[in-house]
Order: sequence, then C-alpha cells, then structure tokens
Amino acid sequence: MSTQSRAVGGTEHNWCRAVVGGTGIAVLAIISSKNPDVSHLKNALHKLQISHPILRSRLHYSPTANSYSFVTSPSPFIQIKYFNHSTTCQILENNQNISPLHLILEHELNKNAWVSSSCTTKHDVFFASVYALPGATRWVLVLRLHAAACDRTTAVSLLRELLTLMAIEEEETGFQQGQKEITMNKGEISLAMEDILPKGIVKKTLWARGVDMLSYSVNSLRFTNLRFKDAKSPRSTQVVRLLINPDDTQKILTGCKARGIKLCGALGAAGLIAAHSSKSRSDHQKKKYGVVTLTDCRSILEPPLSNHHFGFYHSAILNTHAIKGGEKLWELAEKVYTVFTHYKSCNKHLSDMADLNFLMCRAMENPGLTPSASLRTCLISVFEDTVIDESSNQQNQVGVEDYMGCASAHGIAPSIAIFDTIRDGRLDCICVYPSPLHSREQMQELVDNMKCILVDAGKNVADETES
Repeated sequence: MSTQSRAVGGTEHNWCRAVVGGTGIAVLAIISSKNPDVSHLKNALHKLQISHPILRSRLHYSPTANSYSFVTSPSPFIQIKYFNHSTTCQILENNQNISPLHLILEHELNKNAWVSSSCTTKHDVFFASVYALPGATRWVLVLRLHAAACDRTTAVSLLRELLTLMAIEEEETGFQQGQKEITMNKGEISLAMEDILPKGIVKKTLWARGVDMLSYSVNSLRFTNLRFKDAKSPRSTQVVRLLINPDDTQKILTGCKARGIKLCGALGAAGLIAAHSSKSRSDHQKKKYGVVTLTDCRSILEPPLSNHHFGFYHSAILNTHAIKGGEKLWELAEKVYTVFTHYKSCNKHLSDMADLNFLMCRAMENPGLTPSASLRTCLISVFEDTVIDESSNQQNQVGVEDYMGCASAHGIAPSIAIFDTIRDGRLDCICVYPSPLHSREQMQELVDNMKCILVDAGKNVADETES
C-alpha cells in the first residue's frame, strides 16, 4: 500500500472550520473495571486503522488554497497516552458530585488538537488515551476523533468493533474469525458524501438557491433562544445526562409507536416545551424556535454505504416551530416529526446541504450575525434514529461498566445537542451545551424538565391503554 490523498468534501470542510472554533470534537469515553493491557489495546486500535483508512489519515491544510485534504498512511500509527492516578486526580478536582467518567468526557471534549487553522503541518484525526482512576480499581479509555472523520454512526460502529477486537486480544484465540467480521475497507478512503449523492437530486436554480438561503437567514434572526448566562467569556463544552428507567422508556416508545413517529419527535417536542416554560412567559405570545434533525445518508448514496464505512455522512434539516405555551407533548411530537419527514421526502436534507454549509461558514466568520455573538444556530438538535445497544459478551469480557459518547458544541452549534441511546431498555441521552453561555444549573433544570415531560406523557399513554 502507498500513501493516498483526496480533498475533503463540502461538509467535511465545514467540520474542519467548525472544529477550530470548538464544535465537532467527537469523544467516546468508556469506564472499565479491568486495566486495559496497553499492548492489546494498541493492537486492537491498529487493526481498526487497517480496516478503516480514514482512521489512519491525517488532515493537511493548504493556506494558499485555504483547503484541506485527507492524506492516508499505508500503515497504522496511533499511539496511546496513559495518565496515571495523580494526573487523573487533578482532572477530577472540584467534581461537583459529577462522576469521573462524566468529568473525563468533558475534559476530552475541550482538548483541541486542531485549534490552529493556519498550520501547514499534518494533523491526526484519531487519538486514544487511558486514565487510571484513584484506587486503581477502574480505568477510563477515551477515543477522540475529528468530526470530518466521525459521525454518530461511525462512533457506534467504532465502539462495537473495538470491543470485539479487545475481547479477541484478551482471548488470544479466534483472531482470524474476528478480523474477518470487522474488516470492511482496507483499500482507499471512502469518497466524500457530496461526491456520491444520487445524480440530479441536489440541483437547484440560482434563483431557488438564493430564495432558500434568504429564507434561512431571515428565519434564523427570528429564533428565540435560551437565556444566555455569559456571552462574553471563553467557552467550553459541558454535558448533562438524561436517564429514564426501562419501564418509563418503554411507555414513551409505545406512545411513539402508537402515533407512527420516532423518538426524535418526542425528544424535540420535550425540548421545545421545556425551553419555552423556562422563560416564564405569561402572555402566551408565540415564539419561534429552531430544531435541527440529523439523518444518516449512507443508505441513499450511490453506491450505498454500510454502517461500517467510517466518516461523516449525516445531513441536517432545520425546521421552525412556533410555541405559545400549554402544548401537549404528543401533539407537538407528531408535528415536529411530521414536518421533518415531509421535508426529508422532498430531499431537503440533500438539496439544502450546500446552502446550510455556506451559511454555517458565514456565521463562523461573522459571529456578530448571531444573537449576542453566541453562534447559536437553533435551540436543539436531535438525531432521526436512536442508537439501540444491549450489553454484550464483549462488553462484559473487557469489563465495560458504562460509556458516554458525544461531540463538542461550544463553537457554532445549537444551545443543546441530544445524543440519545437506548441501552438495555433504558433511555440514555447525553445533552451537550456551551458553557458559560449556558450554566450547568440552567441546563440541568432544562433536562430535568424534559425528563418529567417525557415520563408524564409515557404514563398518560399507559393510562389510555388500560382504559
């Protein structure tokens, strides 16, 4: 194999720009009761790099052309950083009753290896670290990736493949069978999403493109935002976790199924209701909020890609919803989901991709175009499809106790980004927000309100079924 390269696509280029400002640092943090054998872990990570060329790529920036490219190494090269108990304790100081896994996740979300946009040197897209927790009884393995190389589907597949490989390394048997199961693409790095879109589907007249961009720009100025606590201080990413027990989760899913909607509709609606109620409005005046729904495009590309093709292949649909207060969760959830699916059926997530990328770039270059220079694009973002994860033999064998995964959002981003998973029947949402633009107390209150709204709506479904 020889070194290969390709220019980044439009969406990938946007992520290269966004990561510099602090949005799009993807992190997967795993807490384990077993001390990972560094040699075994390194072997597993190297096998992942062999199977997925984008993981053994580096981003090169050309200042003269103001462009980025992926340069793929013929061989794996990742190194693992190990942090001892003493170093980890410094990170865990002043923990505010937050778990070590949570704190380390936030720490990694704010480690920006790509902060300099004018560099001429190559930058890795894939990093690995191991943190030894106090007491030498648990360890946290962290994988950190550039968003241009990692969307949520990539992160989910990466976790599952890594755990399989680590279990195989532990057994030191059955390697050939395990390697066959995860090896998908040893050849060239996959093409950028824009290069394999269905032909003709993204064509627009110049007039139509201008009208759509004007519409997005004007509507965004009318969006209502959460109250900003501190819009001037330097920002970082923090997270709040939303957990709902399996029984209540099942009731919520039953309500979604009865209405023919996905969970993203309910999550988006709960966020809208909670945000509006937090403003304590008594005049019932309607306020407009923006909701972004992210959808995986792999299955509709030409040729279609599987979930094991790593990279960024999501697109977004931005919808506006007017809220006056007093809305019921299920009615609003149906509206949120129905509007999204209508625009998706019109291929708006593909035809408007370039428009949204362009406007995102303009906002990054001119923060003053956004309220209080906050760089907020909307109130909330959700994913169309929820990740379903059940405990596996590989997880138990490697000693996995818990994990959290999300991406940073203190540059250009929504006020709250929801990364939802149903794990062993329990809804587990990692809710990401920019601090101190929003405070932890403010966002914890918002998320707690969302939880109450969802649980109460689920109980109403159960009562309706029983009656």
